[in-house]
Amino acid sequence: MSNGDQAFTFTIDLTDEQKLIQQSVREFAQTEVKPLVMELDETQTFPEQLVKRMGELGFLGAIAPPEFGGTGMTAIESSIITEEIARVDPSLALFLAGHVGLCLQHILMHASEEQKAKYVPDLVTGKSIGSWCLTEPSSGSDSAGMLTTAVLNGDHYVLNGTKNFITNGSHASTFVVLAKTDPSKGNSGISAFIAERAMGVAVGRKENKLGMRSSDTSQLVFDNVRVPKANLIGKEGEGFKQALKVLDSGRVGIAALALGLAQGALDAAVKYVKERKQFGKPLSEFQAIQFKLADMATQIEAARLMTYHAAVAKNRGENYTRLAAEAKLFASEVAERAAADAVQIHGGYGFIKDFPVEKFYRDVKVLTIGEGTSEVQRIVIARSLLK
Repeated sequence: MSNGDQAFTFTIDLTDEQKLIQQSVREFAQTEVKPLVMELDETQTFPEQLVKRMGELGFLGAIAPPEFGGTGMTAIESSIITEEIARVDPSLALFLAGHVGLCLQHILMHASEEQKAKYVPDLVTGKSIGSWCLTEPSSGSDSAGMLTTAVLNGDHYVLNGTKNFITNGSHASTFVVLAKTDPSKGNSGISAFIAERAMGVAVGRKENKLGMRSSDTSQLVFDNVRVPKANLIGKEGEGFKQALKVLDSGRVGIAALALGLAQGALDAAVKYVKERKQFGKPLSEFQAIQFKLADMATQIEAARLMTYHAAVAKNRGENYTRLAAEAKLFASEVAERAAADAVQIHGGYGFIKDFPVEKFYRDVKVLTIGEGTSEVQRIVIARSLLK
């Protein structure tokens, strides 16, 4: 896989079509996204125009089948899109993770054909923005602790509860919501629903975050929200099992996001050390700097191989739970180290907003938390090993 103007090459062979996709996304990121990154970050502005453009370019519909307006791509192409966007702006890639990797993915994997026909076309174009609602103030990793309920009342379910840290929450109009239809059954009593903004979903607090600041993260309030019975995804009690499968897929997406961020940090570091001089010579000639770059490149290559290994396993219909957890764990922690090393290489300039590594450093932390913390990934991996 070629990585732009850098001298690093990787051992992942892409088809000609995949290379064209990679190039088109890279061009979009460089020409349309990059000029807006810092302004959007500083103002915490949701990138509506960029979302619209990604819909026009087909990026939002990569995983959706043609009959619903998508392009029917695989997890490989989806990972390429996410990686290339994250290489320039991780915040925009996080929008993709919530919209495509969670909300749209859940509907495509588990919804009925009628539900797909109703909701997927608008999600593919960006006419409707999607959000996935699992986490609550009292339940993060412990989903069984959720308090949101869905009570059947005639031909509607009545939803009550609060969801926290919801990506795209303020701007979404289509929500996949996990709620308890039978609180006595723990995880087995959780069901999934498609809710619409017009049904009464209210926005609570918009979070003021360390990083990913142009990605909308909000609290959502469900106060007697009436969702048609027809919007139950699958059957009652299947929601948790559905969510686990969606999270497997989503973790591949977060691994690709982390991979792109790490590559962006390495790109910036390489550029800087070639230009910056100290003691009469470029920083690139100092062995201490060379060793940092070598370690970054090696770890990023390993993360890329793990990420695309998981994506290939998903494409083949294999059980990729462990592979997804390993890729997400490793790639997110590699990205964290790469961002820190890139700042260190920049020295004082790495601490100011004139250079991109400052933002990479702020953005990266959430990647070891969201879509399951690093600790949760280790639990998933260990359980797979010990079965």
